[in-house]
Amino acid sequence: MATVELKGIGKVYDGDVRAVDNANITVNDREFVVLVGPSGCGKSTTLRMIAGLEDITEGELYIDNKLVNDVPPKDRDIAMVFQNYALYPHMTVYDNMAFGLKIRKFSKEEIAKRVNEAAKILDIEELLDRKPKALSGGQRQRVAVGRAIVRQPKVFLFDEPLSNLDAKLRVQMRAEISSLHNRLKATMIYVTHDQVEAMTMADKIVVLKDGLIQQIGSPLELYNQPVNKFVAGFIGSPPMNFLQVTVTEEGGKIMIDEGSFKVAVPDAGYLKPYVGKNIIFGIRPEDLAYHPTEEKGTTMNANVTVIEPLGAEIHLYLYTGKHQFIARVAPDVALEVDQKAFFTVDFSKAVFFDIETELAVKK
Repeated sequence: MATVELKGIGKVYDGDVRAVDNANITVNDREFVVLVGPSGCGKSTTLRMIAGLEDITEGELYIDNKLVNDVPPKDRDIAMVFQNYALYPHMTVYDNMAFGLKIRKFSKEEIAKRVNEAAKILDIEELLDRKPKALSGGQRQRVAVGRAIVRQPKVFLFDEPLSNLDAKLRVQMRAEISSLHNRLKATMIYVTHDQVEAMTMADKIVVLKDGLIQQIGSPLELYNQPVNKFVAGFIGSPPMNFLQVTVTEEGGKIMIDEGSFKVAVPDAGYLKPYVGKNIIFGIRPEDLAYHPTEEKGTTMNANVTVIEPLGAEIHLYLYTGKHQFIARVAPDVALEVDQKAFFTVDFSKAVFFDIETELAVKK
C-alpha cells in the first residue's frame, strides 16, 4: 500500500471558478480517510484529481512518495469505485471483475485466483455467472468493489459508493467496507456527503466547504473539538444546537443570557473578553439533561413544539421564543406539546463561537 500527499492542491475552472483551494492532506499508509462536505464543496473534484481524471491546476500530488501530477490514471496504481457502479451490462460478474486484469495481460490462472479470492471476501461467489441486470443494488456495489480488489492497487478511491442504496443496505455496506479495510490493510480515500458514514468509517475525516478544508482530524476530535461553527453543525446527528446569547458577569459568575433564561457557566474565564457582548452558544442535543423543575441560573427553559419517540430515546424539538433547539432525552420522559420543559447543560461539552468569525472560542 502507499501514502498519498496533497500539497497546496488547487483546481480552477474557466479561469476563475475555484473548486478546490490550497488543499493540504496527508493520507498515511493503510489509513481510511473520508472527505466529507455538502454538495459543491470540492470533495469529488479532489478525489478525481487523485485518480488523474481531473487535471491539477496548482500544487503537487504524491502517491507512494512519487510526484504524479502528470502521470496518467492507468499508471498511478489506484482503483476507483464509482457511485453508479459502472459495470458492463453484457458481461458476467466474473468478466466484469476480470476485465481490468485481462487488459493488463495477466494469465488466466492469476485472473481466476484473484477473482475467486475477491468473490469469497465479498460473499458473491454464487453470483459470478450472473449479469448485472440480475443483481440487486447491493450486489452490484459488491461487484464494483470486487473489481477494485482484484487489481490489488496501492490506493482505493471511493466516490459516494453507497448513495444509490436504501437506508438499511447503506448501513450494511458501511460495515462491510469497514471490515474490508481491516482485512486488506489498504489505503482508502472515501468521498461522501453523509456525515454518519464519515463518523462510522473513517480513521481521519477531512471536512470541506466551498473548496476549502475546514478541519482535519479523527471523528471524535471533530465531534468534540470543532474549530468553527460549520464543522460543529455538520458533524453530528441531530446537529449541534446554536443559540445567540449575551455574556454577562454577576457576582463573580459568568452568565449567558438568552432572554428567556439566564444560566451560569462554570470555569468560564475564557469568556471574560466577551462580557457585555453577544456570542454563539453551541450545545449538542445529548448534552442537555431533562430537569423536572426550573432552577434560576441553572436550567434552560423552552416550550415543546414536536415530540419524536424513537424507541430507545426521544427527540424533543423546543422553542424559547427566539431560538429552536433539540434535546435528546430518555424514553420515559413524559412531556406534551406546548408544555414548558427545563434542562441542565453539560458545559464541559459546550462550545462557544465568535459571532463575526464563527471560530470556536478556545477554553
